[in-house]
Amino acid sequence: MELTGAQIVIECLKEQGVDTVFGYPGGTILNIYDELYKHSSEINHILTSHEQGAAHAADGYARATGKVGVCMATSGPGATNLVTGIATAYMDSIPVVAITCNVAVNLLGKDSFQEIDIKGITMPITKHNYIVKDIRELADAIRNAFIIAQSGRPGPVLVDITKDVTANKAEYEYKEPPEIKRSTENIREADLDMAVNLISHSEKPYIFVGGGAVLSNASEELRKFVNKVQAPVTDSLMGKGAFDGRDRNYTGMLGMHGTKTSNYGVMECDLLIVVGARFSDRVMGNPKTFAKNAKIIHIDVDAAEINKNIPVECSIIGDAKVVLGQLTARLEQQDHTEWLTHVHGLKRLYPMNYNHDVLTGPAVVEAIYRATDGDALICTEVGQHQMWAAQYFRYDAPRKFITSGGLGTMGYGLGAAIGAKVGCPDKLVFNIAGDGCFRMNLNEIATATRYNIPVIEVVINNHVLGMVRQWQTLFYGQRYSNTILNDKVDFVKVAEGLGAVGIRVTTLDELDDAIKTAINLKQPIVIDCQIHCDDKVWPMVAPGASISEAFSDEDMRIV
Repeated sequence: MELTGAQIVIECLKEQGVDTVFGYPGGTILNIYDELYKHSSEINHILTSHEQGAAHAADGYARATGKVGVCMATSGPGATNLVTGIATAYMDSIPVVAITCNVAVNLLGKDSFQEIDIKGITMPITKHNYIVKDIRELADAIRNAFIIAQSGRPGPVLVDITKDVTANKAEYEYKEPPEIKRSTENIREADLDMAVNLISHSEKPYIFVGGGAVLSNASEELRKFVNKVQAPVTDSLMGKGAFDGRDRNYTGMLGMHGTKTSNYGVMECDLLIVVGARFSDRVMGNPKTFAKNAKIIHIDVDAAEINKNIPVECSIIGDAKVVLGQLTARLEQQDHTEWLTHVHGLKRLYPMNYNHDVLTGPAVVEAIYRATDGDALICTEVGQHQMWAAQYFRYDAPRKFITSGGLGTMGYGLGAAIGAKVGCPDKLVFNIAGDGCFRMNLNEIATATRYNIPVIEVVINNHVLGMVRQWQTLFYGQRYSNTILNDKVDFVKVAEGLGAVGIRVTTLDELDDAIKTAINLKQPIVIDCQIHCDDKVWPMVAPGASISEAFSDEDMRIV
């Protein structure tokens, strides 16, 4: 049948099973929005307060559900406002399809009103992107965008459509989306055999889990593999929940703000088995000393990650779920009781700790954990609060921790929380923020109230840019250049002005009741938790130092 380009866009989204789109309309994309209006019973559109919020919401939706997130924007500034969200998704390998519209073909290249080369701008931060100037190419571009976003190592894809294409007509025929197959073509028998041999001869193995294990839904295979190898487990920020954070063999996060147990253990191990992680600088510290006593097995779907940051002894290129299953089947049961006993001793010797007598970031995170019994989706912004959320909430399953890891995007979490809640309406969704991050995109509270999306925004408010101040305290002689936010902004009044409920917490005694009230109200809430400006995230590794040099406030007092 013959349809307009705008109609083809909607039909292709329906083909892909898209139930929700996050976006903001404008002149060049009006034809598509007119069709969205006609199909509102089939595709739910969430009008965000800013296009960046739409991109983050699509990202949060994708992380929480495992499906492709979709966002839309008009040309020019509408499209460029998506860029930070697209880059965030790219750095963390999140499947998002961004649909933008541009000026008509005859106006391209003429500095027309709201014209921008969004294809060129987003080329370094997408897996692929298109500009569709011929309506006959439109359906295939959208279909391929969804395939590319989900295949292999996931990531964002942008489809830019000229306005005349949305009005022109062409034949459309429904096509069933193809099955997205797991990447197995590069798994080699020799690599599997080498890995089995290394594991079988190891006396002190350690397993390091990254975001790839979450993206491949490999939790069950990982659990079986860990039991077969009988090894301690650490993770990256993106790997949270892939392995049960309540398990006795879990030792906490690795790296700059990882536990001393994980950092010291990895430095002592003789074999490091890495599952879907890319050796970020925040994880490995000084690459010359990282895991210096260990041989490394690297399992990753992306061959480009192998030997990119750290040289490895053995690599297996393929989907983590498949690779772990194959390795487990080939391995004999290992016995590393002595090594595990040693690592458990490190856990007792170096527990995570904080001042339990006053209101602190860790106290807030643990209160949320108690109130929800761990059954909640935790989104975060970026900074100290993000690290506390990673350290003190025990994630027992994947897709419960939603955060900007690679790009470190302040202002990410609230939009992501809205997307996560829309995708998982039966789950409690918290966004843990710092006051600096909350200021960046707090306008999305208006989005939550417009649709009564009951996200709980918890602002750990220290009246400073906490992580930057921590660095200024430790490495910049306490020169607090432009990091003090102690002004007259009242977040409770801001929340109320945007239609939400505002609750202020200034003491530890008020904390539990505030969180319980927020959960019971079932509407958008902002909890403003006032903590001391010099609370710090511990442990810490100085930038560029070895992870074996992790230190805490107790270490500094001893010095």
